Amino acid sequence: MWRTIRSWFHPRELREVGTTPDYRFSLANERTFLAWLRTGLALIAGGLAVAQFLPRLSTPQVREALAVGLLALGALVAVRAVDHWARTERAIRLGEELPASRFPAVLALMVGVGAILLIVAVLTGAIRGR
Repeated sequence: MWRTIRSWFHPRELREVGTTPDYRFSLANERTFLAWLRTGLALIAGGLAVAQFLPRLSTPQVREALAVGLLALGALVAVRAVDHWARTERAIRLGEELPASRFPAVLALMVGVGAILLIVAVLTGAIRGR
């Protein structure tokens, strides 16, 4: 595990693998990485917004659980982004098939389930405006 994390922060190790690819592929991989980081930052911002601006709910600690859940998901997305970037860059340099990932589907399901739960909370009156 430490070797994997170390490779994220030592691009020299990554550049020593395989051959230099067409720069367009590396830049496309970097754009995808930055998109994932924006997603992580949006989830973190949502968690902070819930913690600061959502009024207390009828069920105790729901607001805090929602805020912590969004913050943790944002952190997970950021870590997953750098891991996927490094694995993809390595595959590009080695001319291998790009690594498959279920994470986008899992993230989409988590966001969808969260949205449905919030809809139910609004419709049942568990969340009310100020």
